[in-house]
Amino acid sequence: MNSTLRRTVVVTTAVSIALGLAACGKAGSSTASSSSSSSSAAGGSQTIGLLLPENTTTRYEQFDKPLFEAKVKALAPNVTVQYANAGGSAQTQAQQVQTMINQGVKVLVIDAQDSAQIKASVQAAHDKGIKVVAYDRLAQGPVDAYVSFDNEKVGELQGQGLLTAMGSAATASAKVVEIDGDSADPNAADFKKGFQTAVQGKVNIAYDASGLWKPDVAAQKATAAFNQLGAKNVAGVYSANDGMAAGIVTSMKNAGVNAPIGGQDAQLDAVQRIVAGTQAYTVYKAYKPEAEAAATLAVDLLNGQSISSVATATKTSLSGNTVPSDLLTPVLLTKANIKDTVVADGLYTVSQICTSDFATACKAAGLQ
Repeated sequence: MNSTLRRTVVVTTAVSIALGLAACGKAGSSTASSSSSSSSAAGGSQTIGLLLPENTTTRYEQFDKPLFEAKVKALAPNVTVQYANAGGSAQTQAQQVQTMINQGVKVLVIDAQDSAQIKASVQAAHDKGIKVVAYDRLAQGPVDAYVSFDNEKVGELQGQGLLTAMGSAATASAKVVEIDGDSADPNAADFKKGFQTAVQGKVNIAYDASGLWKPDVAAQKATAAFNQLGAKNVAGVYSANDGMAAGIVTSMKNAGVNAPIGGQDAQLDAVQRIVAGTQAYTVYKAYKPEAEAAATLAVDLLNGQSISSVATATKTSLSGNTVPSDLLTPVLLTKANIKDTVVADGLYTVSQICTSDFATACKAAGLQ
């Protein structure tokens, strides 16, 4: 055997062994909360980590993750996206961040389950030279960029939507039940602030509680409110998001509460409730521009490029960090503009909204 052929055999054998080992490793290592969109990046040098907070709200798995991954692939085909979902646990998310740090990820995009608890993880990433993009919720600590919506504006739209739906019933003495989001989420405080600013002096917030972004908890809190105030005395209900609104609507039906309720996120079931008249409004925050802005920021940071063309504003976190930010504009969604918002943007088709259960209501709403 000549030397050239010998070298060829050796190299071929080594490659075969390496591929075999990689295949064994891949087959033996999988978790329910984490997956990778690619395996091309060696040592994490071209890897972006995407960490989302929970999977109760349908948007994260259905929209945010695939939209983010698609934009990264379009901008940088050779970059890997390593994904993990915290399943509603701040402790799990902290472990996921540490795992990605250990794997050598160069940029982390984090939608914090708990913006305060994630601070230590953000600091640990920063200390390793890893760039951090806060996604949708502004994490505490040395964050490099932030993308979300103007969350106080979201709350203001929710307040305006509720007042409009209440109509002449919106008086200073009218009792409103307010079920807020998780206090660990800084967005929940912004929503609350915006909502209360919009309705101040125009209605009476007679019951105010946190729903933790969980439909069952929100339903329990709403039931307690209805029992305390009396079902006939409730003139309106504020739900911080559509997921909680789903639970609250059931509580309203069981308690005999006949009052408008709204949410946010434009979930499919919420749009269907709006068509059917059991929910008055939602706030549409287009997922695609948010996910794509986050992907653009992540790729720019990975490549050491300026982010000033995307992050044109700033936001100060509760830890006092001033963060370059991209704050998008939300839209109030009612029965009147379903076609012009979620349908026009391709989020849902009319057929997805107008299933057999909603066919009659859809015709009445002009959707069919």
